Amino acid sequence: MDQEFTFLHLRMASWTVLYGLWLVGWATLFSAATGTESLTSWIPAMLGAPILLMGLMYLARPAQRKIWMHVAVLFGLLAFLGGLDFFRAIVTGAAPFANPAAAASKLMLFVSGGLFVFICVRSFLWARRESNRA
Repeated sequence: MDQEFTFLHLRMASWTVLYGLWLVGWATLFSAATGTESLTSWIPAMLGAPILLMGLMYLARPAQRKIWMHVAVLFGLLAFLGGLDFFRAIVTGAAPFANPAAAASKLMLFVSGGLFVFICVRSFLWARRESNRA
């Protein structure tokens, strides 16, 4: 197999699958734990399912990994941007943890989405450098 980008000893396919599972698992656990019937509690899963699917497609069809990873990073960016909503409460002077479960989910989306996008961008830059060497 060709040399691949790794971050903390994990390939991008693994990061993508794990992140998708994390988001789906988070939404499932938080929705069950809080007993909420709100559709918004499932937003992490709505973002995680396509990320998970793109990771699985990467594994199934590695020749097309560019498209799978670009779609995955788009959903990761949406997670990051959605997490920015946490800071709206701070800016408006409201209590950011008035609804602790929602605030925790937004903060999780902000941090994990930012980390996922960071790792993806690093992998894209690595791939560009490697293609220039060839």
